[in-house]
Amino acid sequence: MATLDAYGPPGNLDDLDDFGRKAWNKFISDTVDEAIQGPDPRQVLNDSPRPQFYNLTGTDTASDVQRVSITWTSFPRIIKITSVGDLQRWQRADASRDVQDEYCEWSVTRDGSGKITRVTFTCEGPEYWEVLAHTNPDKVVDLYRAFISPDVRKEDLFSPSGRYQPRNKWNDSTSHGAMHLIQANNTLGAEIELAAAATIRRVVNGQELSTEQELVNCSKYGAAERNSDPHIGAGVNALARQRADISLADPVGLYFDDLSTDGWETPDGSDPRSYWTYVRGDSEHRVRAVYEVPQDKGFAVGDITIGGRPIEFGAQIADFITIRLTGLACRFDGSTAQPQTACKEFPAVDVRPEGFGASAFSTSGRFLDPRPTLSYRSSRAT
Repeated sequence: MATLDAYGPPGNLDDLDDFGRKAWNKFISDTVDEAIQGPDPRQVLNDSPRPQFYNLTGTDTASDVQRVSITWTSFPRIIKITSVGDLQRWQRADASRDVQDEYCEWSVTRDGSGKITRVTFTCEGPEYWEVLAHTNPDKVVDLYRAFISPDVRKEDLFSPSGRYQPRNKWNDSTSHGAMHLIQANNTLGAEIELAAAATIRRVVNGQELSTEQELVNCSKYGAAERNSDPHIGAGVNALARQRADISLADPVGLYFDDLSTDGWETPDGSDPRSYWTYVRGDSEHRVRAVYEVPQDKGFAVGDITIGGRPIEFGAQIADFITIRLTGLACRFDGSTAQPQTACKEFPAVDVRPEGFGASAFSTSGRFLDPRPTLSYRSSRAT
């Protein structure tokens, strides 16, 4: 198979003009290349390079290619395991987008009585919107008006200097709209970095690591308590252990996988799955979804029950949503990359590395944190 001419936009969306598509391809390609290189080995040990990860625009995909779908539940597991009971976790998850850290965020619309009438979900990364805003700001305004509110004004989204504000009045809460992801860890750069880091095989004390928890704790590519990070890492590493070359399928993105409505009941006996609608992205790459009952049905989302309990929180629906990414693997048994024989480490150093200012040092001159300041492209926190 030939190399890819250019990376396409998430969901194969058609918002970008020609210049925007070129800018997007460059962003993804550069981010993949950075992930292949890995962190500076003078600052981070045992985490670079990542030779089993490859760029689709620079390396061909062999004929033995396998597409591997990795899915996880969108409800934030960190909230689940730190809450006392369902009611508390649903309340906490609905209270702030900052805790919705499984690459899925949502906003809830209620009627005058407080009953839910609509829940909007998004898994669109912020980087796409940064590129779109830079290349076609008017299109950004049009999309907000179409999907969030006709009342959106350009000055609501852009600073006086013309810079797009991802966290704006229409995209910073769980009640006034969700245009794209804003939680600090929910970025495409984080997805790419995590996938690349997970291609490193780990043989520690003569034993090759293979389980979700031992891999994420050793490779430190995310939070061990999340649904997404350990599961993505283990899925990718399973391919790496088959000595395959690995990449993320084009178009690179996070996508809705499915909504399960087992145990749901509607007042009129209609199929509760029928009120779930994908409204953005192509049929294989859905990036925006809405759960809403048409007005002529005579009931609302809040009248539907899950396990006998009425839907009172968007988080109840998130329990049943799965998100996915798709990896590519080829040239099985062909990689000559050797495994790392130790876990990722952040050593303290006594020599001031180039590019770091005095603020990176303690008063004694000892370097406090050898990790470079990360942009949003690779900010998946541990």
